[in-house]
Amino acid sequence: MILVTGASGFVGHALVATLAARGMSVRAVSRTRPMDLPEGVVWVSGPELDADADWSQALQGVSCVVHCAARVHVMKETSGDTLGAYRMANVVGTMQLARQAVELGCTRFVFVSSIKVNGEETLPGAAFKASDMPRPVDPYGISKWEAEQGLAILAQRTGLQTVVVRPPLVYGPGVRANFLAMMRWVKRGIPLPLGSVTENRRSLVALDNLVDLLATCIVHPAAAGQSFLVSDGHDVSTSELLSQMAAALGTRARQLPVPPGLLLVIARLVGREPVAHRLLGNLQVDISPTCRTLGWTPPVALAEGLRRAAFNLGS
Repeated sequence: MILVTGASGFVGHALVATLAARGMSVRAVSRTRPMDLPEGVVWVSGPELDADADWSQALQGVSCVVHCAARVHVMKETSGDTLGAYRMANVVGTMQLARQAVELGCTRFVFVSSIKVNGEETLPGAAFKASDMPRPVDPYGISKWEAEQGLAILAQRTGLQTVVVRPPLVYGPGVRANFLAMMRWVKRGIPLPLGSVTENRRSLVALDNLVDLLATCIVHPAAAGQSFLVSDGHDVSTSELLSQMAAALGTRARQLPVPPGLLLVIARLVGREPVAHRLLGNLQVDISPTCRTLGWTPPVALAEGLRRAAFNLGS
């Protein structure tokens, strides 16, 4: 039995569907019942991610946990202790689940972490590797790294087979936030001042590619004790990404050739420098160790991943 936490979320929901389609026994855990659960999947209401969480009902008979649930980026932060809030959910909550999983006989724990453990940007041509010294910056990345460390210690003490997967930006059907906004701007033909952002390179991962790798990590013997980076294997500039989005949407991207340096100055003046760095900077990941260790290749190309993300896109 495979337990998937965060089963109503973007990644968890897709993973549950994929595992069920492959004939695996799946138990889905989430705070709210997911829509259109596949036939045969058992749903269990999940607890809060904190020190008091009781996972005993969900973990009965489970051999592998895939932990997708997490406190992710909060658009309007209300906590007075932001890092503390992330730590409670992503560190304390994760370790509470993992310890109880060991006690109830679970042998493998697949943890969906984040490329933010590595850092926020890469130098040109210098992709992140899973073996790099972690350099998380924001509370989310810090909490994910601390959870990875806690799981490594638990694995040493108990023999639990831990697997860590650090995805970059994930896109696909149902994507939200900035990626969805950008696709809608392209669809509406809104001119974007990014036509000169052609030299940067960013790694993305299609939802189907991430889910396929997670499914591989559940069963592959060589995954135990490893950390993996994942992407589509095709890094793009911001301008190229917009053009590919437009192609997936059956339109043409309207891009204005504004110099990147000027865009950064404007972003600083209006307090949007972090957004500008994501659009103008580099964030590349090296997936060659992942592919080599697991005999894995991304099954979905970037163009197809964007087409799937664009399907039934709202206005």
